[in-house]
Amino acid sequence: MNLLYTHRADVRFADCDPLGHVNNAVYLTYLEMARFGLWKRLWEFSGENAMTAARGAGLILARVECDYRLPATYGDTLDVRLGLAGIGRTSFTYEYEIVDAANARMIAQARTVIVLYDYQAGKPVEIDDARRADLSRSFA
Repeated sequence: MNLLYTHRADVRFADCDPLGHVNNAVYLTYLEMARFGLWKRLWEFSGENAMTAARGAGLILARVECDYRLPATYGDTLDVRLGLAGIGRTSFTYEYEIVDAANARMIAQARTVIVLYDYQAGKPVEIDDARRADLSRSFA
C-alpha cells in the first residue's frame, strides 16, 4: 500500500455493540474520518467547500468494501492507514488498514472508490493532471 495518511481513532463506548465489539458500520465512519483528514490537508476540505473541494469538483463515495479481521473493543486506539490504490478517468480507489496502535494487530482492511463529481451539471468530472498529483501527495 502506498501510504498517504494515517488517522488515529479512539474507540468510544458508543462505537460498540452489546458484545463489546466495534459495530461493523462504525468502521465506515473511521474510514470517512481518515478520508476527510487527508482531504482537509489536500484541499482544505470543510463543510463550506465540500461540493467543490477537489479543485472545483465534489467527491462522492461510490463503493465500500471491508474485511473484518479481529474485533476492536472499547478503549482501543486504532490507526486508520490510507493509501492510494489507483486512479481512473473519473474515480480513484483508496485502500485502508485499520490497525490496533498498541500491538499492530490488523483489525480490518478496506477499499473505497471515490468519484469526482460536478453537482451542478450532475455528472462525473475527469481527473486531470493537477488532481492526479494532488491525489498522490503523502501526509504520512
